[in-house]
Amino acid sequence: MTADGAPTPFRLASLPGLALCVAVALLAMLLEKIEVALVGEPYLEALVLAILIGVIIRTLWSPGSRWLPGIDFSAKILLEIAVVLLGAALSAGTVLALGPLLLVGIVVVVIFAIASSYAICRALGLRQKMAILIACGNSICGNSAIAAVAPVIGADSDDVASSIAFTAVLGVVVVLLLPLLVPLLQLSLTQYGVLAGLTVYAVPQVLAATLPIGALSNQVGTVVKLVRVLMLGPVVFGLSLAAGRLRGSDGPRTAPHEKLALHQLLPWFIVGFLLVAAARSLGLIPMTWVKPVAGIASILTTISMAGLGLGVDVRVVAKAGLAVTIAVTLSLIVLAVISYGVILAAGVA
Repeated sequence: MTADGAPTPFRLASLPGLALCVAVALLAMLLEKIEVALVGEPYLEALVLAILIGVIIRTLWSPGSRWLPGIDFSAKILLEIAVVLLGAALSAGTVLALGPLLLVGIVVVVIFAIASSYAICRALGLRQKMAILIACGNSICGNSAIAAVAPVIGADSDDVASSIAFTAVLGVVVVLLLPLLVPLLQLSLTQYGVLAGLTVYAVPQVLAATLPIGALSNQVGTVVKLVRVLMLGPVVFGLSLAAGRLRGSDGPRTAPHEKLALHQLLPWFIVGFLLVAAARSLGLIPMTWVKPVAGIASILTTISMAGLGLGVDVRVVAKAGLAVTIAVTLSLIVLAVISYGVILAAGVA
């Protein structure tokens, strides 16, 4: 992403890192085919394998400046393009099928998750601004929420960097572990889609968490997640009303009040997804296009997962401190429990 949050343009300097991500993705796809040949089914999908291979490589080797632009491009822009393409598989009926009770439940989850996460952080002794960043990042949409909230409350760069580092690491952990709850809790495709949409940090990561489970889980998860992301606007507005008091906490003011641009509250790929989904619902996208477009989105997602893994340094968790680690982990567990409760209360089948 650029400094103002706009999409990162592709440059020739991105080619080495992009080629590396493609190579990792191809290896992951090959390993998946080997799994199928040996045991009849892929216990670890290519999406998951790409993340794991990327994390292993990143742990053993730190990519230099030559590789970073392409890794960043793969992990962010390719994944966002995949999100836009998946709008072709979504119809208005899927959205309406969620029902008003679940839509209200999503709002309740976000509000309660922010409050509980903030309380946990403060109880563990974290500074107020750090607690707000973690609470909003966990409860709404990870890095995007942190980036949007930080200038409003005047958070310093150290707090922002620590919050985003944890979001990156735990985002991968959630994508890897969440599918294990399907057999454990006997979740249906719809229930798992709702759970993923309510707990996974970023919209693109919903793809990685749901595509291995099923197309219905992916569609439902994406819609739920989009509704959750839309809560960012009201939350930022509410924080802006208390900006003066918040900026005075944790020390002196760190930055002047800034007005957020529209793309910081509503990222371009979400707009693109909604437009493509609308075109699909209006019959402007032929049904014969849906499967090929979904296939392209899946390939782009696998390449992006390789970039995501290559960009995650698990050692940042050890450096950030035990209190932050416990706070973020407990907040995530509370979010998952609340989300599962809403699924049961709303009668999601």
